[in-house]
Amino acid sequence: MHQEDRRAWEAVEPALDSIASAMELVAAAFRIGGRLIYVGAGTSGRLGVLDASECPPTFGVNPALVQASIAGGEVALSSAVEGAEDDVAAGSAVISERNVCGQDVLCGIAASGSTPYVRGALIAAKEAGAATVLITCNPDCSVAGVDVPIVLAVGPEVIAGSSRLKAGTATKMALNMITTGAMVRWGKVFDNLMVDLAPTNDKLRQRATRLVINLGRVDHDTARRVLDEADWNVRVAVVMARTHLDAAAAHGRLQAVGGFLRPAIDGTSGT
Repeated sequence: MHQEDRRAWEAVEPALDSIASAMELVAAAFRIGGRLIYVGAGTSGRLGVLDASECPPTFGVNPALVQASIAGGEVALSSAVEGAEDDVAAGSAVISERNVCGQDVLCGIAASGSTPYVRGALIAAKEAGAATVLITCNPDCSVAGVDVPIVLAVGPEVIAGSSRLKAGTATKMALNMITTGAMVRWGKVFDNLMVDLAPTNDKLRQRATRLVINLGRVDHDTARRVLDEADWNVRVAVVMARTHLDAAAAHGRLQAVGGFLRPAIDGTSGT
């Protein structure tokens, strides 16, 4: 299994250009108020839900920004819902239920590339004017009509048809790159630091404090003070620490540079 799992890693490299294109689509959608919506069944659907659910705590974004729909609904997260993946109409209904529009990106996830639930969603999303991405592990599937197909050719599984193995691993790697890359392009990261994390527990509040100490170049007490004044918004607190502005002025300064921390604190470009 370990040797075969290497093929999952190897399968991602030929798809890097496509993954980068998908990431740029998503970043562009975020900039204009759009969303990323994953649609999948079984393991593919669960991976979409996992990636979506990790975006708010990691990047401090609204849960509505990255969403996921799995065939069979929430019960399918822990139990197989037989036949749900064959429901084309249910996939199509996701698009109307979530008000998908031209600002959004719909990413279908299907190891086989032919899951009816996913195909129904892709077709309806295209009709709604949304950009479409398909992540598949089947080089022979049809990708007609999809804006960005991402083909991860992992080869046969150790246990035939068990797409939670290599297909799942390669898919998770692609999803990591798409959302992380889009968030970086959107200014949610400074160097390799999560400056928009949501400090919802003690561990994360300690991490936020360390970020302000290091990036704001202040001591512990000052870091906690500016975090309190910034309502625990790390980016705002760092700008306050570096520029001696109050919270409102620091927030305004960030808005003026599109939310990017580096130009807000030292006038240079980049994330």
